[in-house]
Amino acid sequence: MNTVTLGWPLAALLVVLAATASITTELAGLGRGRDIAIAAVRAAAQLTVVSLVIGFVLRSIGWTAAFLALMVIVAAGTSAHRITGSLRPRSWWTAAPILAGIVPTMTAILLSTAMPIEPIAVLPTAGILIGGAMTATSLAGRRLTEELTMQSSSYEAALSIGLSRREGVTLVARGAAALALVPGLDQTRTVGVVTLPGAFVGVLLAGASPVQAGAVQLLVLVSLLLVQALAVTVTVELVSAGLLPVAGRPLPE
Repeated sequence: MNTVTLGWPLAALLVVLAATASITTELAGLGRGRDIAIAAVRAAAQLTVVSLVIGFVLRSIGWTAAFLALMVIVAAGTSAHRITGSLRPRSWWTAAPILAGIVPTMTAILLSTAMPIEPIAVLPTAGILIGGAMTATSLAGRRLTEELTMQSSSYEAALSIGLSRREGVTLVARGAAALALVPGLDQTRTVGVVTLPGAFVGVLLAGASPVQAGAVQLLVLVSLLLVQALAVTVTVELVSAGLLPVAGRPLPE
């Protein structure tokens, strides 16, 4: 079933949409417009490569696992750069919250037998969860960074009265980090009413019944809630322990 017609009209439309988003971002002072353009070009290039190799990857569970490992590495690097502004060795602690969310959740899914251990089922599901863990880690890390920077005097005051670093971070910034859970909560609360997420649409277009598509989407959304909760929790703990630098700087002792 064709949902998008390949050809020059699609290419032209994508260019127009990306250029308009870039110009709007620049004129509104929301950031650098070129970041939008670069993201669009990267997405096009990456999806082209994935489209060419995905058939090979899906031939075996081994290649699927290797591809998922690559996805985790890229996700960790993206979160590391977003949180610390660098890819220094210590910044790669961002892999911990992503794995802390993905490993137990996917293990539970596969052990339950609700999903077959087949590449065609595991790859898209795990890919969605990795993306959710990356987003939660990046948002939590950024909110921690911003809050601890703005409230540095409060954090130092907490240390001065004898609180530990962990207690200081919890007091000052844990609430800000929790905001990283809001997108997932909102998506889950409004699914089917405001949005029809990708898993639902994808399974439906593959020929499954609407009920089966709904079941797949529900599994993904509930799994994402756990993945993101675990990722945010571990991110806060990493910052509290001084393992993940805040904006490239260690917290005061």
